[in-house]
Amino acid sequence: MEPNISLVCDPSAARNAVNLSLNADLVACAKGLTKNLSATVETLLVGYVRDEQAKQRAADAQLDEVIDALNAYHEEHGFLSDEFGSL
Repeated sequence: MEPNISLVCDPSAARNAVNLSLNADLVACAKGLTKNLSATVETLLVGYVRDEQAKQRAADAQLDEVIDALNAYHEEHGFLSDEFGSL
């Protein structure tokens, strides 16, 4: 199943020629397995970007949970510095 590129980027965006340094033997092997190396690499890159974005969203959600828990704790118990504010 081919990943949905539109979930990662604009599928109608212009194509860019890029210069990558890759292992020559690996490229030769890959070319023997696919008719379109660019499309294959793009498909793999879509998967990588999607996975990394999901990891970032999960990390952001975890941080939001920690912040919410700290805010709730401070609402219930106040800040330690509150004791010293009236001195």
